[in-house]
Amino acid sequence: KTMKIEGMMCQHCVAHVTKALEGVTGVAAVEVNLKKKTAVVTSETELADEILTAAVTEAGYEVKKIS
Repeated sequence: KTMKIEGMMCQHCVAHVTKALEGVTGVAAVEVNLKKKTAVVTSETELADEILTAAVTEAGYEVKKIS
């Protein structure tokens, strides 16, 4: 899944989002792109968008879209 995330401004933000998403059970890999303001999440099983959104929101960032 590709997540469009607002609020990331530096590598520190990237680390926060990466750590938050990696903490979700079932997530196999996370690739955050600061320039595009996206996070690509690879999971072992189908994950609900709400679970991923909650993890990012809890880290202090806003999810605009998940595709």
